[in-house]
Amino acid sequence: MTRRTLVDEEKLLEQLDFIRLSLPEAFQEAVEIIQQKEEILLEAEAYGQQMVEAAQAKRAQVLNESDIIKQAEQQTEQLRRQVQQECEQMMQETLDEIERKRRACQQEIEEIRRQAMEEAEQIAQGADEYADNVLEHIEQELTESLQIIRNGRQQLYPESQPPQRGYPIKNVKKK
Repeated sequence: MTRRTLVDEEKLLEQLDFIRLSLPEAFQEAVEIIQQKEEILLEAEAYGQQMVEAAQAKRAQVLNESDIIKQAEQQTEQLRRQVQQECEQMMQETLDEIERKRRACQQEIEEIRRQAMEEAEQIAQGADEYADNVLEHIEQELTESLQIIRNGRQQLYPESQPPQRGYPIKNVKKK
């Protein structure tokens, strides 16, 4: 029982040969794994960079969209004010036109009233003239009839005054 161990030399040599033959293959696998690791890291870094760029692009797009939204809101507000001003202007123009037409109608009514008064005065004057003509004609006929009656009575009572009966007849003066 010594500190020494007996080893089967042949077996040991076999194992050393196996290790010697296996090592290049293991090193090759390790190198491939390291290369794959580097490729994966490069891909991950590229993917990360793409994600950062995409996020920055999205951020820029959102900022642009918010700018677009702000511009749209400003344009909408400006358009609303413009439409409101145009409506107020149209309303004022309409009120002015209504006032002009009201004044024109008032003037027309006054003119029609004046003409109606003139026509009524002319009609009244014409009616007065017609009535005066009719009355004058009646007066002439009555005067002639009265004269005929007087002449007839004069013939009945040539020398004396006819008897008074009823109402006395007065002489009607001609115009």
